[in-house]
Amino acid sequence: MRSNIMRTSLIVAALVTALLQMPLSAQKKRISDAEVRRVHQSALLIDTHNDFPTEQAGHDRPTGKIDIGPRQTTTHTDLVRLRQGGVGAVFFAAYVAANYGLGNRAYTRAQQVIDTIRYDIVERYPNDFVLATTAAQIEDAHKQGKIAALIGIEGGHAIQDSLDKLREFYGRGVRYMTLTHTNTSNWADSSGDINDAAITHHNGLTDFGKDVIREMNRLGMMVDISHISDKTFADALAVSSAPLIASHSSCRSLSNAPRNMTDQMIVELAKKGGVVQVNFYCNFLTNDKPPRASLSDVVAHIDHIRQIAGIDAIGIGSDFDGIDCVPVGLEDVSKFPNLTRALLEKGYSAGDIRKIYGGNFLRVMRSVEKVAEKHAAKTDTKAPGK
Repeated sequence: MRSNIMRTSLIVAALVTALLQMPLSAQKKRISDAEVRRVHQSALLIDTHNDFPTEQAGHDRPTGKIDIGPRQTTTHTDLVRLRQGGVGAVFFAAYVAANYGLGNRAYTRAQQVIDTIRYDIVERYPNDFVLATTAAQIEDAHKQGKIAALIGIEGGHAIQDSLDKLREFYGRGVRYMTLTHTNTSNWADSSGDINDAAITHHNGLTDFGKDVIREMNRLGMMVDISHISDKTFADALAVSSAPLIASHSSCRSLSNAPRNMTDQMIVELAKKGGVVQVNFYCNFLTNDKPPRASLSDVVAHIDHIRQIAGIDAIGIGSDFDGIDCVPVGLEDVSKFPNLTRALLEKGYSAGDIRKIYGGNFLRVMRSVEKVAEKHAAKTDTKAPGK
């Protein structure tokens, strides 16, 4: 009897010791609703990729425009749920689908969606949204209780192979550009058609493509490497003098999609100060179908990036309204507090969560702005009379 008791005691002690030695991320804490609210409200949550303007622009929808103000049943996003989710800033995507081609139609479509963001979202709801173009303006909007609305072009074919058009888009408020979408352009290879022998590929960036990167650096426009081929990524990383972002990408080692990033890519991006904004699309989160992806899969991708590249390399780029399958527990923009709870349960601190939700991205944005300021200072120095 005594030996059984001793054996049981030894087993319990071993279990307790093993639990204490488990990494923090492997332990699940009990978190109160009050703690979730406190931490969530302390963060400036920036979602770097939301495709609602594609829905709202109406061009591809026979039913016409959708109003972002009232609660909707056919979208992941509306003003009511953005407020419920505690979202502080959103990069709305000026998405240009591959079927617009590489010419003027792509440029025109980008302008149309930019108009939608500026007028049908920001100007229609000025008490709730403010157009932001700098990191400081995002923070100012948050202090005012408003949601910062920002613009990112998805699909570099929108510039129609013209640096002048790139500058024009910057002037209209665009602060990042995804170099490609699923289609290879005249200057950059995409991950979406890299294995298509019928497509002319460039082995990464062409010389003009490298000029696009340099001009984005000069302007202060973030270089977004989501959707591009691995070689295009390597070229962009080598050419850019500013950190890069992946506005809506996840980890290829957890879900083997060409759109996702390899461990090596994530580490290299992080070494240069960049951030991976985790995508919520089911197929980019897990290869297991069924079941559908869940909140825990999103946390797994966040955890993986932290393990290989550190906490400073993680952000959020949901891809809401650009995806047709969302994780259980993260069904729309109102559900972000569920992610906060899950991260707290995993052992992430409030400071960690503030970095993931916006702090890391703001650091990158400021770095890009500083690179542009240095370019401007050099230009001023060369001006006549100076």
